[in-house]
Amino acid sequence: MELARQLHFVFLHWKRSTRTKMLFKVWSASSLDLIDTSLGVKFVIVVPTRELALQTSQVCKELGKHLKIQVMVTTGGTSLKDDIVRLYQPVHLLVGTPGRILDLTKKGVCILADKLLSPEFQPSIEQLIRYLPASRQILMFSATFPVTVKEFKDKYLPKPYVINLMDELTLKGITQFYAFVEERQKVHCLNTLFSKLQINQSIIFCNSVNRVELLAKKITELGYSCFYIHAKMLQDHRNRVFHDFRNGACRNLVCTDIQAVNVVINFDFPKSSETYLHRVGRSGRFGHLGLAVNLITYEDRFNLYSIEQELGTEIKPIPPQIDQAIYCQ
Repeated sequence: MELARQLHFVFLHWKRSTRTKMLFKVWSASSLDLIDTSLGVKFVIVVPTRELALQTSQVCKELGKHLKIQVMVTTGGTSLKDDIVRLYQPVHLLVGTPGRILDLTKKGVCILADKLLSPEFQPSIEQLIRYLPASRQILMFSATFPVTVKEFKDKYLPKPYVINLMDELTLKGITQFYAFVEERQKVHCLNTLFSKLQINQSIIFCNSVNRVELLAKKITELGYSCFYIHAKMLQDHRNRVFHDFRNGACRNLVCTDIQAVNVVINFDFPKSSETYLHRVGRSGRFGHLGLAVNLITYEDRFNLYSIEQELGTEIKPIPPQIDQAIYCQ
């Protein structure tokens, strides 16, 4: 593959908020027409998950279809051989996860002209950067700006142009409640919520793979339709579940992270404001209203206070009745 004279390296750090997604689309629309299709890989977009890679590549394909731009998506869990064969054909924009892009780069096949900077990803990202040419442009899109992002920015983007959209809080339009319960009461509380809420689709978040599977089983036993998804599932299975849920085949999804709905329930309350923001941001997206309900145990009380302070938001005690107008269009 011929080396591009200047390679644009784009990070979609962790899960994009609605506003960072909009910013990415604006950037894409204005940048894709600059790609010289006579060259090799001109843009590399690195994302943290397989699902986000697929979503991002679809956006790029739609925006670039009239520009004759060839978009390729590559992630772990798929055939490395097929990706190698594909890279010997024209590819102008590459979307993928860090490990797979690094594998292809190390093999000399890919020549380089929400949660990428976490400990498990950052070494791969820094290795990828060492393969980049001196003439390059690095862009980062992140819904939050924790210390790890700042340290990375200071090291690799010495004079960056910063666009900060956090003045408009990502949780705008989302009504947030908490229900103070004991651990053994959570399933009963969830059953009550299902019977009282008008749910188009809901995501119920847990903090571990085992709890995802156990809770999905209990929800099914209660008589509600339920899918589950987690990182230890085979990729084909994850893709099928993700596709079916998006198409409305099931009303409830238990997982550790995923897509947009009108109701989010934190069965396990997150430990950080970043995780809370990404989870709850699954509702109320693209200008729609949303509802977030958090099941809080005694051990969660300090995290609740801390997250409210860090995000400058208010999580209220859940009322006996919830007005549908605050989360249903």
